[in-house]
Amino acid sequence: MATVGAARRLVPALGWLPNYRREDLRFDLIAGVSVAALVVPKALGYAGIAQVPLQNGLYAASAGALLYALFGTSRQISTGPSSALAAVAASAAITSGVAAGDETAQLVATVTIAAGLLFLLMAVFRMGWIAQFLSRAVITGFLFGAAIDVVVGEMAKISGTETDGENVWQEFHSWLGTIGDFHTASFVVGLVALAAILLLRFTVPKAPGALVLVVGGLVASNLFDLTGRGVATVGDVPRGLPLPMLPDLDIVTANGATIGIAALAIVLIGFSQTAGDARVFAGRHQYDIDVNQESVAQGVANAGAGVFQGMPVSTSLSASSLADASGARTGMASLVTGAMVLLTLLFLAPLFSDLPKPVLAVIIIDAVVFGMMDVPELRRLWRVKRADFWIALAAIVGVLSAGVLAGVVIGMMLSLAWVVYVSTHPAVAVLGREPGGSAFRDLALHPESETYPGVLVLGFNGGISFVTSDILEDRFRAAAHDPDNPLVAMVVDFGGVNFIDSQGSAQLGKLATAADEAGVSLRLARVQPDVLAVLEADGIAQALGEDRFHPNIDAAVTTELTTRN
Repeated sequence: MATVGAARRLVPALGWLPNYRREDLRFDLIAGVSVAALVVPKALGYAGIAQVPLQNGLYAASAGALLYALFGTSRQISTGPSSALAAVAASAAITSGVAAGDETAQLVATVTIAAGLLFLLMAVFRMGWIAQFLSRAVITGFLFGAAIDVVVGEMAKISGTETDGENVWQEFHSWLGTIGDFHTASFVVGLVALAAILLLRFTVPKAPGALVLVVGGLVASNLFDLTGRGVATVGDVPRGLPLPMLPDLDIVTANGATIGIAALAIVLIGFSQTAGDARVFAGRHQYDIDVNQESVAQGVANAGAGVFQGMPVSTSLSASSLADASGARTGMASLVTGAMVLLTLLFLAPLFSDLPKPVLAVIIIDAVVFGMMDVPELRRLWRVKRADFWIALAAIVGVLSAGVLAGVVIGMMLSLAWVVYVSTHPAVAVLGREPGGSAFRDLALHPESETYPGVLVLGFNGGISFVTSDILEDRFRAAAHDPDNPLVAMVVDFGGVNFIDSQGSAQLGKLATAADEAGVSLRLARVQPDVLAVLEADGIAQALGEDRFHPNIDAAVTTELTTRN
């Protein structure tokens, strides 16, 4: 029984499939087919972003849907290729300099497998917290910049021209230089497709715009002989299923660093979205999810997609929302989606060969503009926390100037720099008593609060560690040298201090000694048990004396004033 229980924990489908209720099948079938109609055309577009053959996008879509259904714990989540991860994969291919075609496909598959392995390692060591390493501001900026990168890259397909450049600025400048060489037929097809998908998005938002565009593009291609008019098509899309294949060892050894950075970026971007979306649907339908198992599911889905020559996969919020709205009740909906994609590969894939490239470019542009450019979030950052807005803007500029993959590294550095800055600059406020009350408030916000001559009351919010240990002593010395208000007592509120290390404890001991030598009474209020334990172990608590520790600020100040009088 223990073995069966372990197997069900590892593969949750072993628990729900044998007990599947027939009454759920109708809802799951409708949801699965509906999501497949959305996923298939978008998978073609995402393959275009990743610069791999279009069928590879379908390989990933089927593997992601089928494997997530077996290993995931969410009943509504749909897993497949995404625009953001496709942009990361494409940047890895560009950075590595591999030749277009099979080598690019192999590199992208290798990145996908590496991401899958990282997901699995993250699950084994329960490191889901790593997904929080990139701040929301950095991710917002990174995705916005990556979307601009993709749009600029697709504009040449609409205009029927060729561009080059080492970054987005150069590529856009190169595109502007080709305006006089626009291919009229391609440009007209692109504009019509763009107008059509925007019209659908804003007038019939529930319509599957990408699917309508694919069907319309294929009909127009044959009806108006667009190929004969010089409009490029996506080329051969073969029928059939992929065979499992491991990447060439030479590609791995030659591009190890690039593969590693791209895989880490996929994990950081993909898992934060997956865990968040899974919690949303679980809360909405009142069931539990296992975040660690979600990491396993994403790991298996990516590893499987890579082995079957696909591209990176993650949660698709639009597809998951469609599954939910269509009535998905179990993971069977995802199995149906995967099966429908397989049937597409078996019977319909060659039909996509006549799809005009301008139409595919419009599908891609629509996906990234409305899926990755979060203008409302940028506005919110500007309104709520200006520093976060500038971090997001820096991430955008980094992507546009150095590329998507380098933008990930820049984003990591920005996140790390921000964490270091915040941790080394804890809030230290001068406090005053609320008139007629016992509460103490920040004087900068409440200047009407009462203060007492010679008594400095500080509120310290943050851990006292080797990077912050000097702050209290600096404030003490500044106050002690104020000739207009000689310092006689210093009260520090430790209610916001939840951590202190050995250096912080030693520095507090130095502060106590300096205060004693200057004839200043040092009192601590609301010291938390964990912090007090460190001070006792270091002898600081004993040196100060039990009478210098108080349950609240009011008690500390009252005791000081009473003692003086």
